[in-house]
Amino acid sequence: MLPLSFKNRLAFNFMISTALITIGAFFIVYSIVKYSVYSDVNADLEDEISLHFSEMDFNNDIFKWVDKKEWQEKEHNELTVDPVFVEVYDPEGNAVERSPNLKGRNLYFDHRFKHKHYIDTVLNRQAIREVQVPIIKDNRTKGFLLIGMSLEDENAVLANLRMVLVFSVIGMLLLLFMITRYIAGRSIRPIIQMTETTGRISRKNLGLRIALPANRDELYVLSKTINDLLERIENAVEREKQFTSDASHELRTPLAVIKGTLEVLIRKPREKEEYEKTVNYCISEVNRMNNLVDQLLLLARFENSQIILHPQEVVLNEVILESLERLSPMINTRKTAIDFKFDQLFPVYVDAYKASIVIENILSNAVKYSDINGTVEIVLSEKEGQVLCRITDYGIGISEANINRIYEQFYRSGPSDHPDIKGTGIGLSIVKRLCDLMKISIEIQSVKDKGTSVTMLFPER
Repeated sequence: MLPLSFKNRLAFNFMISTALITIGAFFIVYSIVKYSVYSDVNADLEDEISLHFSEMDFNNDIFKWVDKKEWQEKEHNELTVDPVFVEVYDPEGNAVERSPNLKGRNLYFDHRFKHKHYIDTVLNRQAIREVQVPIIKDNRTKGFLLIGMSLEDENAVLANLRMVLVFSVIGMLLLLFMITRYIAGRSIRPIIQMTETTGRISRKNLGLRIALPANRDELYVLSKTINDLLERIENAVEREKQFTSDASHELRTPLAVIKGTLEVLIRKPREKEEYEKTVNYCISEVNRMNNLVDQLLLLARFENSQIILHPQEVVLNEVILESLERLSPMINTRKTAIDFKFDQLFPVYVDAYKASIVIENILSNAVKYSDINGTVEIVLSEKEGQVLCRITDYGIGISEANINRIYEQFYRSGPSDHPDIKGTGIGLSIVKRLCDLMKISIEIQSVKDKGTSVTMLFPER
């Protein structure tokens, strides 16, 4: 069986449903008409029964008609219009009297029925409706009266009605199928346009969007959802392109610096101190590149949703002190003073390793962007069932125009203003993602040339 298109399938299913309802309705109409027709015939038979009972008499069980002229009536003599067939049987089932129009034939007599009984039968290839009634006198059955009336006209009416209903159903269903198919085609036209539009979308033209329908119905919601999905895909692809470009640039820069430095170094013999200074500089660049690779790998795991948390209760004071210990070479070089504003232990419920990445990145920025001989202030306290950690420096700060972009990957605020401060621009992006992952609230406030304050709220449990 060939597969049907959606609009044909919709029209066909609707046609089948309507057909079942229509056929059921027409069946009820036909049944009512048939019942009415047969009720009228039965009423006529009842009239004939009353009439013939009134003209019937028994004398010592001998049957006779009171009025013999009854048989002379046209309906009892001819088989033309509305003939009435009458026959009388004795209790033993023998025919004792019949109307002339029977012409020697017998009505159908069933000795099993001792009460009034209606039956449809055939007489001389003519459909008739027959009633069999017992003749009772003095509480004794004297015989049976059988009266039959032709059903030819009634059957013709019912046959015509059946034909009209059948052809009406067929015609109506065909018309309904065509109308439903047309309406379904118009209704799914936006879906066809969606299919054509999405079929044209590729990596090269992700900016293409589906036109939204005028009516805000389910198709509008579907179109908008697809457009939102395309928007997210386009943004993801753009982020991937930007990430690849920025990562390549950030990796090439220290490599180019190391290469240039070493090329200059080998051009002529130099003093030992100059060799050591150059090698140490190259080592620092290698370390910076190694740190960048680690951060890039962490970002890649974020993109692939491969970050798994291992929360546990840790003392935030210890996490801060361990981070300061790892940053001690930078702190000593810049002669930065650390001002602790806490005098008790503050346990928090986080992933210890990832919390250390957050703290170390923020402390590293605070030290780097502080003035030489500057101060970094660390405050720990309790706030509404959570642990507040505020790290403040009094260095170069961030302008109001750039504060909203600090979480973007590879973004650095005013790098040309402080070329001596090395950075990758992805530290705060990692911090933000880790904080969101660990349900840590983070807020950064900064004033240009006055300093920056980072406030975090850690869950206790």
